[in-house]
Amino acid sequence: MKILVVDDEPGLRWIVKTQLTRLGHEVVEADGGEAGWKLWQREAFPLVITDWMMQDIDGLELIRRIRTAPSLSYTYIVLLTVRTDKSDGVTGLEDGADDYLTKPFDAGELQARVAVGSRILSMETRLRENLAQQSELAARDGLTGLYNRRKFDTQLAEEIRRARRYNRPLALIMVDIDHFKHYNDTYGHVLGDRLLQELAKVLVHSVRGTDFVARYGGEEFVIVLPETNKTCSLLAAEKIRSAVASHPFPMSGNQPGGSLTLSMGVASYPEDMPDSEVLVERADQALYQAKQTGRNRAVMAG
Repeated sequence: MKILVVDDEPGLRWIVKTQLTRLGHEVVEADGGEAGWKLWQREAFPLVITDWMMQDIDGLELIRRIRTAPSLSYTYIVLLTVRTDKSDGVTGLEDGADDYLTKPFDAGELQARVAVGSRILSMETRLRENLAQQSELAARDGLTGLYNRRKFDTQLAEEIRRARRYNRPLALIMVDIDHFKHYNDTYGHVLGDRLLQELAKVLVHSVRGTDFVARYGGEEFVIVLPETNKTCSLLAAEKIRSAVASHPFPMSGNQPGGSLTLSMGVASYPEDMPDSEVLVERADQALYQAKQTGRNRAVMAG
C-alpha cells in the first residue's frame, strides 16, 4: 500500500519509513504539513501517518483539510503525538483522525495500526464496489439487460447539456416493433420475451459504442446518438431497420410482411427541442407518423 508520512523531523520520518518499507509498503515522505497537503492534493493517498506538532500547519489542520476536500475514496489517517493525555487523543479523533499513536512507539504498534487501516480500507473498497454494482443493476432493464427508462431520462438530459455546452448535434431515435401484439398473441409471451432480448442485442450491435440504447417500455426502445446530425441519424436508423429486417428472429417469417420490422421516429438537437421532454415528444410524434404511413420505416420529425 502507498502511505504518506508527514513530519518535519527527518529522523522520525526515516524510522517510520524504514519500518513500513520492511512490511512491503511504498512510502512517500513530506517535510511538514504544508508539503503533505500539497502531495495529498496531487494524489489522494489511501493512508496518511502525520505528526501532530509541526512548524507550518499542524497535523490537526492537515486532517481537517483532507476531510473537507472532495475525494473519490477514503483516506485512513493515523495521528502521531507526544501528548499522553487521553483527551488529546480524543481531540485528534474528533477532528478526523482514525487512530493515533503516542510517541515513542515500537514497530509492533505501528504495524498493528497500519494493519487495521488496511483492513478498513479494503472493506471500504468492497462497499463502494457493491454500491456501484447495485447502482448499475438499478439502471438496467431486467429482461433485456439494456438501460431502463429512468437511466435513459438522466442520460438524455446529460447528453443535451453536453451538446448545448459544446454546440454539437445530437439525435434521438424512438423504436417500436411492428405487429408485436400479433407475435405475442400467436406464440406467447415466453417467445415474445426472447424476441425482445434478441432485438436488444441487434440494436446494440447496430450502433456505435458511444451511442446509448435503452428499453423505453414494452416493445419500445430508444437510442441516443451524440455528435449526430439529421442526415447521419436517418442513415443510422436505416442501418438499424435493415439489420433487424434481415435478422433470423424466431418465428419472424410468419409476421405480416414475412419478417420482423421496426417503425422509428427520429428527432435531433438543436432543431427539434428546447429540452429533453420536447425532444422525446417530437421523436414520438415521428414514430406515430411512421406507423400511420405503412410501418417498417424511419420518419424524421418535421
